[in-house]
Amino acid sequence: MRLNELHDNPGATRSKKRIARGPGSGKGKTAGRGIKGQKSRSGVAIKGYEGGQMPLYQRLPKRGFNKPNRKAYAVVNLGLIQKFIDAGKLTGDITEDSLIASGVVRRKLDGVRVLAKGDYSAKVSITVTGASAAAKAVVEAAGGSLTVASSTSSE
Repeated sequence: MRLNELHDNPGATRSKKRIARGPGSGKGKTAGRGIKGQKSRSGVAIKGYEGGQMPLYQRLPKRGFNKPNRKAYAVVNLGLIQKFIDAGKLTGDITEDSLIASGVVRRKLDGVRVLAKGDYSAKVSITVTGASAAAKAVVEAAGGSLTVASSTSSE
């Protein structure tokens, strides 16, 4: 057997239907689009249209409320802060700017919020925009302090 002798099994591949290529093709003239109307033309976009009846997405009840002025915080866990302290990337008092500079948080958004997930044992003071009560308790149990300051200014 050579490379030039390789071929698919009979019936494994079919040539594509060449539409709008004459009456002998079986899809000539209007190319299976019918005569006139929106769907016969190019650039048609009628995805949610249900022939004049109220579309499904409009019939379903709308639930909930999206607060327009909601604050978005950059979230960081104490376990990650501890890992960066152990690696020597965070030293001294920890602020939001030092968290960004060390790479713990990518950007400040409306402030940084500290959560209590992970192991934490460092005795440092942390100043951030927000913190969970559990995170505050863990930091104080380790001998440090966690201060919640109001957001200064967004970037």
